[in-house]
Amino acid sequence: MATVNKNLSEYDKATIPNAKNFRFGIVVSEWNDDVTEGLFQGAFDAILDCGGIKDNIVRWNVPGSFELIYGCKKMQHSYDMLDAVIAIGSVIQGETKHFDFVCDGVTQGIKDLNVHSDIPVIFCVLTDNNKQQSLDRSGGKHGNKGTEAAIAAIKMAQLRKDANF
Repeated sequence: MATVNKNLSEYDKATIPNAKNFRFGIVVSEWNDDVTEGLFQGAFDAILDCGGIKDNIVRWNVPGSFELIYGCKKMQHSYDMLDAVIAIGSVIQGETKHFDFVCDGVTQGIKDLNVHSDIPVIFCVLTDNNKQQSLDRSGGKHGNKGTEAAIAAIKMAQLRKDANF
């Protein structure tokens, strides 16, 4: 696994733009909430650690990971002052092909949002084989993918600002 020798929570603040002037949207799936709440907390804490302001972070919840696409799209249209959106979800392999359909749909949907909108959407959807892998990546032994997503959001917000000069 790609995360075996990497802590998802580690970053070098000297290489991260200051997030003070950026506004972030975070859309969180309620499904597997013991995982997604950990991911949210990692993202939220990283944004604040990099200078972000609590009042500049908007959170919406959606029922499941598949609904992240619609939630992110509506957030992009509802808050024109957002600099980046983070989509947080968790899909765990089960006994049916449902896992494949949800993972593919969410991946393609978030990709489409990035192609068709000026506000970047960061993919923070865990697609693990079992619950323990998800817990390990949402604040457990491999760190927190939410932290990594927040750092990506800050960098993409800066890229968006620089590209729009």
